[in-house]
Amino acid sequence: MAGVYQIYPKKRKFFLGSLNSNFVIIFVNLICFILFSLLISFKILTWDFIAINPSNIFKGYYLWTFLTSMFMHGGFFHLFVNMLSLFFVGSLLEKILGPKRYVSFYLLSGLFSGLFFVLSGLFLTSNLNAYAVGASGALFGLIGLLMCLTPNLPVYIMFIPIPIKMKYAAPGMLFVLWLISIAGDLRIGNIAHFGGLIAGLVYGIYLRKKYKNKSQMIRRHFS
Repeated sequence: MAGVYQIYPKKRKFFLGSLNSNFVIIFVNLICFILFSLLISFKILTWDFIAINPSNIFKGYYLWTFLTSMFMHGGFFHLFVNMLSLFFVGSLLEKILGPKRYVSFYLLSGLFSGLFFVLSGLFLTSNLNAYAVGASGALFGLIGLLMCLTPNLPVYIMFIPIPIKMKYAAPGMLFVLWLISIAGDLRIGNIAHFGGLIAGLVYGIYLRKKYKNKSQMIRRHFS
């Protein structure tokens, strides 16, 4: 099976065979969902202890929810969709970044999306009492990074039966989710998604400038 060089300098090729780090992240999401759901069901914990809430954060309460909210979901379907997406997106990106840097970026993009969500409650929506959970902020960070590193990579999104280039699919997914949230009056973390996408784009631009040759090779490989 053909492999690609990691964008970071290494002496060996990184072949498409190791999914360990991504599998660990998916497994942790699953375990946390089960554990947190049980703790809430038995009223041992409330959502304030797990979900990120701008009002709590600005008061200096529950600061750890920047992290815990990344590993909790609003229901099984929410978990399933995010983990299925993470399986495909994360597996590819781990081959490009390497396991350690992949995990680091996943966590950082998730934290940044949470921070963006909190600040938006103050400056954009004026809604400080909204709660947010899910891995989709970090997931959109990965998508934003792939948008920079593999812009012409053909991908399938939602129920569209034809492949779309990543550079169009990423903003397209944001727009579609925004429409769904409005049409169905659903609570979808569009602001957190956008924050994650920004984190991915910024990091992707940095990598393209710092590792020009490797970035070009990766773009050609996935075109």
